[in-house]
Amino acid sequence: MAASTSTRIFLIAHAPLASALRACAQHVFTDGAAHLLVLDVPADAAPEDTLAQAERLLGPPDAGPVLVLTDVFGATPCNVAQRLLRGREARLLTGVNLPMLLRSVCYRSEPLDALLQRALVGGTQGVMQVAPAELPAPHSKNKTHDQDGDDHHQ
Repeated sequence: MAASTSTRIFLIAHAPLASALRACAQHVFTDGAAHLLVLDVPADAAPEDTLAQAERLLGPPDAGPVLVLTDVFGATPCNVAQRLLRGREARLLTGVNLPMLLRSVCYRSEPLDALLQRALVGGTQGVMQVAPAELPAPHSKNKTHDQDGDDHHQ
């Protein structure tokens, strides 16, 4: 089990995003992702009910530092998360993506403010335009492999 000084990570997002992100994180970090707290918010959930669920998941305000990650600023998960911060050693990032979450899980033993910065950088640097991959020219089906010596790819 992780040291008690490790920051907890709480994902609260529109259903089923939080659970799906946890599953992805568990694929990469089989042990570390087990410590993620997750709340999927159904479309018809009342904000007060969601807040009560989130408070039960997080426990008392003095339960230790927590990094809260939500999907969309201004939506119910983010609004609930903002209310959760009161009285807690907690920070909130919105716009969660997989690179942000993986960075958070990887560095969760760092102090909360350092973890917040790592998560933010991971999330923003994880978004980029990528050029198409260079593919080798298709080979003729009638040509035997290495027939003319031009078929070597290294």
